[in-house]
Amino acid sequence: MALLDDVKLALRIAPSQTQFDREIEDLIAAAQGELIRAGVDPVKAVDHADPLVKRAIVTYCKAHFGWENSDYERLDAAFWRLVEHLSLSAEYRAPD
Repeated sequence: MALLDDVKLALRIAPSQTQFDREIEDLIAAAQGELIRAGVDPVKAVDHADPLVKRAIVTYCKAHFGWENSDYERLDAAFWRLVEHLSLSAEYRAPD
């Protein structure tokens, strides 16, 4: 399954619904950008098969999708904890 479809399911949007695809794609790109900016290897940051990277991207999208998200603070904090762990791990850290 494509990452877009996985994120849509996490957001409780049917894969056949496409009206939010552009917004979700932008959020996916923003999450990947934040991972890279925090020091995660750019190759790893776009590896959607990696479960930790995928979880970080999905969490970011869940936090930032829509205007009135009562779970924003909790999800945003969870995303940044994942980013911190990934950026400190030798397996995920960008090469020097």
